[in-house]
Amino acid sequence: MARGRLFEERLTHSVIGAFFEVYNTLGFGFLEHVYVMALERELIERRHRVAREVAVPVFYKGHDLAEQRLDMIVDNRLIVEVKSTLELHKSANRQVFNYLKSTNLEIGLLLHFGPEAKFHRLLYRNQKRTNPSNLLNPLHPDETSVSVASDPQAVTNEPTAGGPEPSPSSCLKNT
Repeated sequence: MARGRLFEERLTHSVIGAFFEVYNTLGFGFLEHVYVMALERELIERRHRVAREVAVPVFYKGHDLAEQRLDMIVDNRLIVEVKSTLELHKSANRQVFNYLKSTNLEIGLLLHFGPEAKFHRLLYRNQKRTNPSNLLNPLHPDETSVSVASDPQAVTNEPTAGGPEPSPSSCLKNT
């Protein structure tokens, strides 16, 4: 990663641009699922692969305890959590952070469709990504050190270049 560049910068900027497009079109006041459906449509138009309501296992000392559902995973690299509330609850960032810990993904966006559009960018440096076999399944659990950041940097509306045409079979699936 070059100095001064954000991790997964093109991808996160494209998703944030889609977020603002949806917000500017719909405004504030809809239920969360309406924003999620509109965001999914916008992301697919920008040539991203989108998996919604992805089930992720939570492990404790090697035991599968429970399952949590992520709003979206974009291009098998980015967790997206959507909130549509008057005020963003202070635990919302922690929720995304825990989603990152439960997978081998390293970057998440919390998108708040509130009275004012806001986003938070969270980073979890996942040391297991150095093992190529873990990259095949982004839902692999991880137990590593933590680094969290949020950054309200300016965004562009340019889609991520390249990549195959999105299709249901190319989206991340949890079995």
